[in-house]
Amino acid sequence: MTRLLIGRSVSALATALIPTMLTLAVLRVTGDAAALGTVLAGEMVPMLLLLPVGGVLADRIRPGRVLLIADLTRCLSQAAIAAELLLGVHRLLDLTLLAALAGAAVAFGSPAVPRLVAAVVPGPERLRMNARIGVATSLSSVVAPSIAGGITLAAGPGWAAALTAVLFAGSALTLGGVRGGSPSVAERRSFRDDLVAGWREVKGRPWFLACVLGHGVWHFMAGLFLTLGPVAAVRDLGGEASWMVIVQSGTVGLVLGVFAVPRLPVRRPLVAIQAGAACYLLPLVALALPVPVAVVAAAYFVAMFGLGLLSPLWETVVAEEIPAAALGRVRAFDQLISFASRPFGLAVAAPLAGVTGVTALLLSGAVLVAAANLVALLPRFATTGPSKEAAITPASPPPLPRRP
Repeated sequence: MTRLLIGRSVSALATALIPTMLTLAVLRVTGDAAALGTVLAGEMVPMLLLLPVGGVLADRIRPGRVLLIADLTRCLSQAAIAAELLLGVHRLLDLTLLAALAGAAVAFGSPAVPRLVAAVVPGPERLRMNARIGVATSLSSVVAPSIAGGITLAAGPGWAAALTAVLFAGSALTLGGVRGGSPSVAERRSFRDDLVAGWREVKGRPWFLACVLGHGVWHFMAGLFLTLGPVAAVRDLGGEASWMVIVQSGTVGLVLGVFAVPRLPVRRPLVAIQAGAACYLLPLVALALPVPVAVVAAAYFVAMFGLGLLSPLWETVVAEEIPAAALGRVRAFDQLISFASRPFGLAVAAPLAGVTGVTALLLSGAVLVAAANLVALLPRFATTGPSKEAAITPASPPPLPRRP
């Protein structure tokens, strides 16, 4: 299990380095925002298109092997980007194609992660492991932009890409050696049959579908908040420093939530999950109203604390409720909704605000977030959901050095 945690932590750091590295590399080479959009879209589009394929393969092939291939592919793509930048070859098409290769690798690797965790980690320890991975992922998202930016300013984006490649090589070799998660018998069926069977697993669990759609709504509204928030902070809340206070408050809340969840006696996991998602209404309302920056920061802290609770609980509940042989396909659907919703929110935030006004958009979004997530707790879903008896109680205190 230690090897799994190390591998996922290294992979999370490498993944978090890529957006800042690519952004600075493209802007340094072209200075063109449209070119940056092309490269980032080059990574996102194949990832979304190939996620269902990745889900099927995650259920057919040993997950450690899938992650080995996926992270080695990302290692090679980042090494190629590093070589081009260090050699002074600045072709936008090359960067776009290499970003697309990395996005395809994410599509194949992401659905394999839940299968590997479920196969390697015993049920009573699963929540704690998901929380430790969540802490590593959250901290990576905080420190990675500074690391990538610092290396780029000191030595150039090529060296930041080189570091990313080295980290992916390390995670590939670490996770590739983790044993567990035998291929399912579904591998004897056609790809189409496997895909249809995975969708049946989703459709046969109304609680799961309701939760996933609710999570897609908060991801979409997070895209709106992260687009409109900086503008509102600069214009109405005292400038760029105000936005940094808000963002850092959310980061602290997220890390504390992930850290706290294995230590809490959660009697109704699904209630905690959906209530955590519904908390995202708070920063939307705060940003829409004329309140001080401290109130917005506090609201964002609470919202991100709720999402910190949500992530490891959701990973744990889904792994317990979904058959292991279908877990990759089911989680691929879940990830598809999440990966697509936030970029869509980022893209349409400004046009929507221009039509409805910022205040009306944020307040209606807050109502939508609460309604879409709390509807999963209605009796029609609760009676088909995880057992009310399946409480998650704190495990014995972990050793101090160790820790979604």
